Amino acid sequence: MNPALNPLFTLRVSAFAIFSLQSDPGQSATGLWWLPIVAYLLGSIPFGFLIVKFAGGGDIRFRGSGNIGATNVAREAGALPGLATLLLDGGKGYFAVWLAARVTGANPRWMILAALLTLIGHIFPVWLRFQGGRGVATGAGVFLPICWQAVVGALIVWILVLVFWRYVSLASISAAASLPLLVYLLYAPGHAPPQSVSAGASFAMLLIIARHRANIVRLLRGTEPQFTFRSGPRVPKP
Repeated sequence: MNPALNPLFTLRVSAFAIFSLQSDPGQSATGLWWLPIVAYLLGSIPFGFLIVKFAGGGDIRFRGSGNIGATNVAREAGALPGLATLLLDGGKGYFAVWLAARVTGANPRWMILAALLTLIGHIFPVWLRFQGGRGVATGAGVFLPICWQAVVGALIVWILVLVFWRYVSLASISAAASLPLLVYLLYAPGHAPPQSVSAGASFAMLLIIARHRANIVRLLRGTEPQFTFRSGPRVPKP
């Protein structure tokens, strides 16, 4: 079984994130038990699924690639729903980590914990039987409050790869792969970031790339579709 689709993998990542909070003398977990739960629940809001459903487009999981993320929504329902999905998926990630920073005094361990659990919620949403998106927009959103410079750098990588090769999946994989190095270099220039931040960025990278396993296979076979925006929704086949 693909480890990215195994709920046990989620538990392992969560265990790592919680372990990263150990030995932090500056922040007690006693009054913040609710924060990881809220982060996961925020991440699990399936905006792409809801947008297409409310627009009368049916269940996006049975259209196109079957993914609830912005790329498939844009392909199947049009550019506007795709853009709305992109912004909302990124926005929930940003808000979850912003909230963690707000209530913990910008504690980096709590922020990375919220980031990972929001990403996990998006990829494994309880409302959709743990079958969610690939985590690219939400991943960008969760790292904006942690290191916005790294997100900008990853976005540049994403744009360059998309312009030259026109594969969203390849652009997303490349951006995710660049994120840990960009965080390391840009979090605090001249100083290494906290170990929890570096480790969290690496886990996020692995999780996002693992969710693109099918895309990687299609890229190697030459069967991955190139991306083009649709101005309107695609009519589902009967």
